[in-house]
Amino acid sequence: MTDLLRLERLGHTALVTLNNPPAHTWNRENLTGLRRLVEELNADRDIYALVITGEGEKFFSAGADVKLFADGDAAVAREMAELFGAAFETLARYRGVSIAAINGYAMGGGLECALACDLRIAEEHAVLALPEASIGLLPCGGGTQNLPWLVGEGWAKRMILCGERLTAEQALRIGLVEEVVPKGRAREAALALAEKVAAQSPLSVAKCKALIQRARSGPMVEALPPERAAFVELFGTHDQKEGVNAFLQKRKPRWQNR
Repeated sequence: MTDLLRLERLGHTALVTLNNPPAHTWNRENLTGLRRLVEELNADRDIYALVITGEGEKFFSAGADVKLFADGDAAVAREMAELFGAAFETLARYRGVSIAAINGYAMGGGLECALACDLRIAEEHAVLALPEASIGLLPCGGGTQNLPWLVGEGWAKRMILCGERLTAEQALRIGLVEEVVPKGRAREAALALAEKVAAQSPLSVAKCKALIQRARSGPMVEALPPERAAFVELFGTHDQKEGVNAFLQKRKPRWQNR
């Protein structure tokens, strides 16, 4: 792992804090570290949710370390693009629920990290942008695909092609984030949301998430049979029996993720 990412296990939640001061920029080390960390959490059956935030109160992440691109080396660009893709695509495929607690500036690859998460909570002073075109680059960590899926083509073009920066309230209004909280409260709010995830069957959540995300890549009619098949597959699990019986017995279920 890497010191640039700090991991805490809080019950059934993994809290990952970006820790590359001053602006928590992405480089080879922490991109590789994030991919490996998510892979490890995928194998940890006791973790149901993942919260990502930045250390301090100013930056979630300012994106890539731009110094890496100063000499125009295409080989470096190719390497970094592949690292961004591997890290954020692995994050997007995380089996549980991932929540970005945006505690400040989320710029470029910082916003792309948040876009790869399932949910986003922003503090009221946060600023969100994909400004790569202003320095002759483009978002290469999924930004050109994930952003229009969330906010529509028009707002994605305003942010990417026109370089518009959004406040937290603007981001909330267009659906880029799901909640805005006071300064210093994003981590707390994200962990509270993760607690709600822990009340759901982790097996059900994983299947539901996969089905929801499938809507991005094909017509609805093709996803309906797999939805029904996934429903039946749950009946071979311990947690399905536990969930139904806990409901009938008016008690909280005790999930075992199996």
